[in-house]
Amino acid sequence: MILVVGGTGCLGRLLVARLVDRGERVRVLSRSWAQLPDGCELAVGDLTDSAATAEAVAGCDAVISAAHGFLGGRGVGPAEVDGIGNEVLITAAQSAGVRRFVLLSIRGAVESHRLELFRAKAAAERTLRPTSLDWTIIRPTAYLETWLTVIGEKLPHGPALVFGRGKNPINMVSVEDVADVVVACLEDPAASRQSIEVTGPVNVTMVDLARALGAGKVRYIPRAGLRTLSLLTRPISPAFARQSATALFLDTEDMTAPPFVAARTTVSDVLASWRSVGAR
Repeated sequence: MILVVGGTGCLGRLLVARLVDRGERVRVLSRSWAQLPDGCELAVGDLTDSAATAEAVAGCDAVISAAHGFLGGRGVGPAEVDGIGNEVLITAAQSAGVRRFVLLSIRGAVESHRLELFRAKAAAERTLRPTSLDWTIIRPTAYLETWLTVIGEKLPHGPALVFGRGKNPINMVSVEDVADVVVACLEDPAASRQSIEVTGPVNVTMVDLARALGAGKVRYIPRAGLRTLSLLTRPISPAFARQSATALFLDTEDMTAPPFVAARTTVSDVLASWRSVGAR
């Protein structure tokens, strides 16, 4: 049995589908009821609840932690989900005699990082590394599908949204490629106790993504506006503040990376897949 935590998210849904297609027995831990593929078990509970997490882990020989609190509100942000939640999950996995543990982290995660998500992921890595679990840490770059969705949210009737100047090259990877790596690592002895960075085939800009989406108009949110939003909205909407701070970071820091050998899914591939699904 493989437990997938975060199995209802963008990456998690792909992981669950791939595992079920391979004939694996899969259980998903979710905070609320969710529609899952046939034959997949659902465990309803909060990742930070030690009793609920222990119950979900029971009988599993592998755990994939793909949950994150990036879009979470007060009390369910990165510190709680990625930090505390993963600590609870790792403890439960050890107690249950789990064999394999795959943690989804993020490229560049360090505990001194200015962004909360990166700090929390680094804390989870620190908790996992010294354990006796047969672990693998996957460190992808920004998800291409996430930013295509954000930039194109108002299309086709409104403008594309570009954060900052939109000209900073950013390495983005498709969740399709990340899912392939995660599934492969489950049974690959070479991945044992390794940290693996998964990057996309090319570096792109926010303007590149807006053009790929066919945007006729673009609305630029200036850096000063992002900085102000990240500070002023923190007390009332921590998720929005977190997104604004992250957009500013992506627009101002060196976000390039060399391509990962197994990552082949491009912007055009993702958009072609979306159009195909939409046409059905």
